[in-house]
Amino acid sequence: MNLAKYPIKEVNFEDKNYPAGLKELKKPPKKLFYRGNIDQKLFEKSLAIVGTRRATQYGRQVTEKLTAALVTAKVTIISGFMYGIDTEAHRQCLEYGGRTVAVLGSGLNIIYPPENEALYEQILAKKGAIMAEYPADTQPQLWTFPQRNRLVAALASLGVLIIEAGAKSGSLITSRLARQLGRKIFAVPGPITAATSIGTNLLIKTHQAKMVTEVTDILGGKIESPNLFADQKLTGLEAKISQLLASEPLMADELVKATGENIVNVSKTLSLMSLKGLIEEVSGKFYLARATLRTSSS
Repeated sequence: MNLAKYPIKEVNFEDKNYPAGLKELKKPPKKLFYRGNIDQKLFEKSLAIVGTRRATQYGRQVTEKLTAALVTAKVTIISGFMYGIDTEAHRQCLEYGGRTVAVLGSGLNIIYPPENEALYEQILAKKGAIMAEYPADTQPQLWTFPQRNRLVAALASLGVLIIEAGAKSGSLITSRLARQLGRKIFAVPGPITAATSIGTNLLIKTHQAKMVTEVTDILGGKIESPNLFADQKLTGLEAKISQLLASEPLMADELVKATGENIVNVSKTLSLMSLKGLIEEVSGKFYLARATLRTSSS
């Protein structure tokens, strides 16, 4: 990737495009470095999505479901560009045609994690922004990530949504910082047997976060539901399987029982859907691999 094609810009505390949310910090950065485009409108309706670096299949599915609906509602997605839920939030936002802002724990010339090089460029190509408070060649350190988290919390006008967080997750630091700023905290409940759900479930249990199972829990009102596979021509059985898997992952024999079809037809259909990239199999269970959402430009 040729970083030189994306010039680094600066915005000072006194400038009109300096994000208003950052001014609420006790020690706001005097200067921000960024690539891409920022303006006040970008942050008027923004939500931070953060979570574990060890995202599970459940966490990825939840992130896609909620992000798709948030994009429909014209919400800017803020996150920290790290492995796991952060990366998934950025990717899904772009997939559904939204704008996303990545806040780095390094300088802008240091792509960390390096596996996100393509994502870095996609964010910029789709009119998003990548920002940092450190000079361009600053290497990430243990302390720079918690420091970065305060910017993520401050930029999120709607609050912070946590999807999967362990007992000592950095996402819990973000939620604490967000509470100090008066931001709303939202959390998605997870399986009580999963280590990645300890933090989120505790936030909900102790009333530190509002439980979220759908986007209306964040935005209120009615939100247009994502139209699964809107650009696909599905057969009757494919459509039936898609709707079943939209609710929960299922094994082949469970799909046979739910659809009333014989095992031969179900197995053949599952194979074809896998080849089309509609579903994927993990440990014997089938999941929706992606949902294509058509959003109106109006």
